[in-house]
Amino acid sequence: MIPNKNHPVMRQKPEILIVLWRTFYLFIVFTILLISCKDKAATKKEKQLPVFEDVTSEAGLSGFRHDNGARGKVYFPEQMGSGGGFVDYDGDNWLDILLVGGGPIDSDKSPFVNALRLYKNNRNGTFTEVTEEAGLYGIQIHGQGITAADYDNDGDEDFFFTTLRENYLFRNDGGVFKSVGKDAGVADQSSWSTSAIFFDADRDGDLDLYVANYADWTPETDIFCSVQGVVSTINEKLSELSKKFGRKAHCSPSEFPGIGGRFYRNKGDGTFKDETNAAGFLPSPGKSLGVAECDYNQDGWPDIIVANDIEADQLYKNNGDGTFTEIGKASGMAFGDRGESRAGMGIDAGVVDKSGRETFFVGNFSSEMIGVYKYSGHDLFRDRASASKIGIPSYLSLTFGLFLFDADYDGDLDLFVANGHIWAIRPSMDGSTYRQKSQLFLNKGNGIFTHLKSVPGNAFGQKMVARASSYGDYDRDGDLDILLTENNGPAHLWRNELNAANYLRVRLQGEKSNAEGISSQIVATVNGTKMYRRMRTGSSYLSQSEKVVSFGLGEIKSVDSLLVQWPSGQEDLFTDLEANQELKLIEGTSQYQVVKAY
Repeated sequence: MIPNKNHPVMRQKPEILIVLWRTFYLFIVFTILLISCKDKAATKKEKQLPVFEDVTSEAGLSGFRHDNGARGKVYFPEQMGSGGGFVDYDGDNWLDILLVGGGPIDSDKSPFVNALRLYKNNRNGTFTEVTEEAGLYGIQIHGQGITAADYDNDGDEDFFFTTLRENYLFRNDGGVFKSVGKDAGVADQSSWSTSAIFFDADRDGDLDLYVANYADWTPETDIFCSVQGVVSTINEKLSELSKKFGRKAHCSPSEFPGIGGRFYRNKGDGTFKDETNAAGFLPSPGKSLGVAECDYNQDGWPDIIVANDIEADQLYKNNGDGTFTEIGKASGMAFGDRGESRAGMGIDAGVVDKSGRETFFVGNFSSEMIGVYKYSGHDLFRDRASASKIGIPSYLSLTFGLFLFDADYDGDLDLFVANGHIWAIRPSMDGSTYRQKSQLFLNKGNGIFTHLKSVPGNAFGQKMVARASSYGDYDRDGDLDILLTENNGPAHLWRNELNAANYLRVRLQGEKSNAEGISSQIVATVNGTKMYRRMRTGSSYLSQSEKVVSFGLGEIKSVDSLLVQWPSGQEDLFTDLEANQELKLIEGTSQYQVVKAY
């Protein structure tokens, strides 16, 4: 529009109006340019999103299916499994896959279901089952989860297997496993165990073991629960009437007493000593489903957090000598925002902003938001479920598996959530469904997350009854892939096809510390920004992720410095590390080995 110079106002103050019109014109042009730049930035960001493709069939894993033990008796544990994760049983630096098969729950062992299934990585994107060759065939017990580490420091990866009745420790003897749980003192033939972790509680160079236990349930102590409520076995007439005319349903955890977790101190000779009480892990409410290691107060001593089902979550603070004090309630991370106990399942911890302080994440039931607790100092935590933008999108989901990882390699930790209900409910009950989609929350770098409602690729569109979830670079292309299990269903392998970001991947070789450097803190500095990672086992739910630490670098092509704080107290500094490599850092030196250059 051109101003009319003959207008009376223009004749009075032409200079002012011309300036105003020019200012208005420049404002319009600037706005258009700004919107255009934002659109271009959004397009560029979209290209950097990870793309997840389901490659289960082409990888050779479609033959696996978990058996939840359902034989019409509606037993309580049917809804809980199954576990699994990434291991490297043959030490070739290619991730193999170990899955829990499930099977019959009571004394009726028909049909035979092998408790464990091991798949060797063929180094070409496919896997071959090697269960029998690895000495794992013929085990029939209803299993739950796994955790893996070199507990005897002999250079190969062992693993611990939790079940409903007897736990197993499998020692790796050159790629063939031997069951040594009873001799090692960790079999515990009286508890329903769930998740477990190896960690160096006392920093003496030997890996200790914490095992989360759930409820005091057996087929012999099973009770009849109907959709109308529980019928006590004390009232025999009422019980018989309900059994005759009612329909049995899975009981609530509240109907069974919990069993506290167990802590085993490694004696350094291949055996362990049960020091649960002496180390400060009793009393405990039990009903524990997830456990993760952290060092929330940065005192150099590993602490652990435990997610409990309808009981207060727990934080075990290390006293600086390998014993612990439970401070969950006092710290403010034990309950929901209304002071209620929730159905804690998967759990993880990590630094998700630039404060250097850890945040805890806990998966909960539908109609319960994912718990998010940020450390604020002085053994206190703040509830950030809503502020993090994770709470509302997670409200209708029932979350089992949950872990932090850098999905898009932009330098901060994102959150993956594996969902699936325990009841075959109709959506109208609370808005939830039985089969549910997994969720990916991308971190903006400040502890505030964006829920990606549509993740590129065909993987996240699937609905499933998900349980265990873990991550690892199985195809060694640098980015982080995902492994999922379903209750009474298949496993799923999701390949990450991210291709527009740099990264650095790190392995550890302990000398004074344990062989894999578990319980080490690793801090990378890039252009003045610090990224905090921890070498550990466990986390999530019944799961084991890879024991390689990844630092996403985005467009940056080097790491200024990398500080490793080993459990032994040794600190090593590595400088000027080029991106797109996988390195093995050796304790007590400034040396490293290039495992792979991408």
